[in-house]
This record gives sequence, C-alpha cells and structure tokens, in this order.
Amino acid sequence: MRVGIVMGSKSDLPVVERAQKILDEFGVEYVTRVISAHRTPAAAEAFAKGAEADGIDVIIAAAGKAAHLGGVLAAYTPLPVIGLPIKSSTLDGLDSLLSIVQMPKGVPVATVAIDGAENAGLLAVQILSVKDAGLREKFKAYKVKMEEDVLAIDASMQA
Repeated sequence: MRVGIVMGSKSDLPVVERAQKILDEFGVEYVTRVISAHRTPAAAEAFAKGAEADGIDVIIAAAGKAAHLGGVLAAYTPLPVIGLPIKSSTLDGLDSLLSIVQMPKGVPVATVAIDGAENAGLLAVQILSVKDAGLREKFKAYKVKMEEDVLAIDASMQA
C-alpha cells in the first residue's frame, strides 16, 4: 500500500514535505515525483496509467498556478486523487485552488486547503484505512492525541 506524491515543480517540495512527514508518522510508504502537467504531459499520463500496477493506492497531486496536475492524473487513473493547491506568488494560491477544485463531472479530485499538505497526508491515510484496520486504529489514536493536546493547552491557560 503506497501513496504516490506528484508535484508539478521542485519548488513545491517544502509544502510536500509536510505531507511526507504525516505519512512517515503513520508508517505509510510513498514515492515522490516531479511531473508537470504542462511541461511533461506524457510523463504525467504514463505515471497515472501505471500507478495502480506500481502498487500505488492513492495519489496526492501538488501544484501551483494553473494547477491542472491533479485533473490530468485523475483523467488517466481509477485511483483516488487528492489535489494539494500550492500558494503561488501571483494570486496567493487562489488560482491553484480553483484550478483543482473545479473539475468536470466524472473526473473527481478531492481537494484540501491551499498549502494544506498535512490534511492531504491525513486524507490519504483515511482512504488507505478503509482496507487496513491497523492503519484505522492509528488514525483513531491520532485524533485522540489531537484532542488531548488541545485540552492540555486549554488547562494550562486556565491555571
């Protein structure tokens, strides 16, 4: 069970690393590639068409500006694709968000917040946990820990 992380440019790596950290925390194997929907469309097609055979179960597609990467990958694979819009200098990532979220009927791409790499990683974990009970238990424990952390912060502020 693996996650394929594809970014449109190496400049997206600082954001993508936060998704990788989440996947590492859960012990989820991943492969990370730089493939551009616009500059290397044949490579994007080949990756998407071969992902299932390569043992990938979920794809995270990180892209900025005219962020068509997630849609291009989703067009060529039956696997779930999570779009991760990257904040660009032009429109603060709104261009990326709209490019990813406005997919035509029949080509879904789940979309997280601009630079929301942690949620992209967590959503991939949730999707994988549908067929992995151990991973689901880890996710439940993660949520309990999150709650405990917030309650501890609140308690310390009340003291």
